Amino acid sequence: MQKKFKIGYFADGPWSHKAFDYLISDETISVEFIVPRTDTEDNTLKSFSDQYGIKYLHPVNINSEKFYSEAQEFDCDLFVSMSFNQIFRKEIIGLPRFNTINCHAGKLPFYRGRNILNWALINNESEFGITVHFVDEGIDTGDIILQETYPISEEDDYKTLLEAAYVGCAEILYKAIKMIQSGDFTPIKQESVHPVGFYCGRRSLGDEIIDWNQNSRDIFNFIRAICHPGPKATTFLGEKKITINKARLIPEAPIYKNTSGQLLNKTSGGFLVKTLDSFIEILEIESEVKLKVGDKLG
Repeated sequence: MQKKFKIGYFADGPWSHKAFDYLISDETISVEFIVPRTDTEDNTLKSFSDQYGIKYLHPVNINSEKFYSEAQEFDCDLFVSMSFNQIFRKEIIGLPRFNTINCHAGKLPFYRGRNILNWALINNESEFGITVHFVDEGIDTGDIILQETYPISEEDDYKTLLEAAYVGCAEILYKAIKMIQSGDFTPIKQESVHPVGFYCGRRSLGDEIIDWNQNSRDIFNFIRAICHPGPKATTFLGEKKITINKARLIPEAPIYKNTSGQLLNKTSGGFLVKTLDSFIEILEIESEVKLKVGDKLG
């Protein structure tokens, strides 16, 4: 009988659930244990462990001596990280035979770091990437095993990219694991793609506020980048908060100078708002106050 390829699974969220379905359906792979995030509750991963009799290790400090000793007993071939939030240190990275890999929803060596799908939309990208790479002690800097890209259309927003990434991450992670299992892969040094790359910082409170002194394209991208299930773009009328979940670019909108942020006209679904260069239509609005033409947002 062929010896099973043994995996330790460090995971969280829908990305990891879909990937788990691939792993558990493969009779040549054995998921030896699951380590969820310690700061969130993932009942789906717990149900997987109960259903399939997989050890569920929680809470865990993955770099502690205690965990190292415990993980050593499983004699894993590979550790797999999918949306996990602890930093792997050298000792634990190198514990399995084939070290540790991570699936990252970004086109490495660009788009390292956090909130990648949001930043890809804000940056007006025409595609986003998903990369499976070896883990090293840097942030998303390890050798690339497999990378695929996915188009971004004018109709896409954070929600649609997230849905595509849930599926794409599961598929590409499974492919990469099979490549490692068979030995049929050639790692790519990220420095050979670009000597520096770049990092995306975590988005935080206040980053959701619209700057109406940007051009229409930038504001359109910004609003769709943080739509639901993100925090949604925010603006104010005086001290009253307004959230905007969707925007539409106006074809051939004239470019002229006027007061940025001013509501120019009412539409069937929202309002036309002046931007730095032209104007856009804002839609799916939640407001603490009744809006009217002539109001200035800011």
